Amino acid sequence: MTDEKLQKVLGQVNQALALEAAEAPPDEAALLALIAGRVAELLEHQPEYLMSLLYRLDVLEEKIAPVMRGHSKEPIPLALARLILERQKQRVETRRTVKPRPMDAADADDWAW
Repeated sequence: MTDEKLQKVLGQVNQALALEAAEAPPDEAALLALIAGRVAELLEHQPEYLMSLLYRLDVLEEKIAPVMRGHSKEPIPLALARLILERQKQRVETRRTVKPRPMDAADADDWAW
């Protein structure tokens, strides 16, 4: 992952999970470890809040369920962190490649109440 993409993903994840890091992680593996630590903390102390965050982060329930049932080879916090990271990378890539066209006056009329 490029440094620019890493920073964008970090910004999105940090905003949602309120990560506490003294400095930005130098690479994707360090970011994954940081997310996994926060996920482990939330699993232990605020599991309902974590599930709410996963929903807001648009991580698919179909991917979360097997992890929570123990069908992952990784520990649950790490597997959830990987799902979060992958989804945020997808979102950054979508924002980079899909540019909305500006709304003109004709479009505005279509949205008028």
